[in-house]
Amino acid sequence: MRFLVLSDIHGEVEKLDKLDGEFAKADGVLFLGDFARFKEPETGLPVFNALMEKHEHIFAVLGNCDEPEFIEKLENADISVQGGVIFSDGLAFAGSGGALKFTGTTPNERDDEDLIKDLALLQNQEESLDNLILITHQPAFDSGMDKISAGISTGSKLFREFIEKKEPLVALSGHIHESFFVGKIGKTTVMNPGALAEDRYGILEIVKKDGAFEVTKAELNVLEG
Repeated sequence: MRFLVLSDIHGEVEKLDKLDGEFAKADGVLFLGDFARFKEPETGLPVFNALMEKHEHIFAVLGNCDEPEFIEKLENADISVQGGVIFSDGLAFAGSGGALKFTGTTPNERDDEDLIKDLALLQNQEESLDNLILITHQPAFDSGMDKISAGISTGSKLFREFIEKKEPLVALSGHIHESFFVGKIGKTTVMNPGALAEDRYGILEIVKKDGAFEVTKAELNVLEG
């Protein structure tokens, strides 16, 4: 299975047309939040509408620049994994939207305890989560995905604890534009694809082998032209 991983488009709807070839090759699209431009929440809807025309299998959460009530658009389109779990082709998709409180100038800033509540359905499960694709806008703490330009980790400590304890197959995050990254936390592949507004995106490929899922590609890419 091949997934196109997108985040932080920030109203730059024309970027989606440059990815038509990738949309055609993808089995699904994973959108990690920030449909809208900073302080221009109305720019989120054109992006949402364009994205819905690009692919029939989309799994998404909101970003901190998206107004909280915009989640209704995602839920009505059956693409939201924020606060819930969607099962598809043996994989589970779950997520959390918004980001930690920082500047107070974006509409969807939350505290860490509030962010982790979106994963409540999974926290008490005893069985393995090795088929889980975790989609959060806010990266986990000290994950390689959460360092601002000064080199300081700004991620969620509760997301970090969740990943270490539950060991999902993949954990995807956006938000920190300069921290595009692929790596590992224990068994979990982690990826911040970077901001599509800055021409960055990711490709994730997963296969099932001997009854278990494994990641065969986690790749960072830059739009050409």
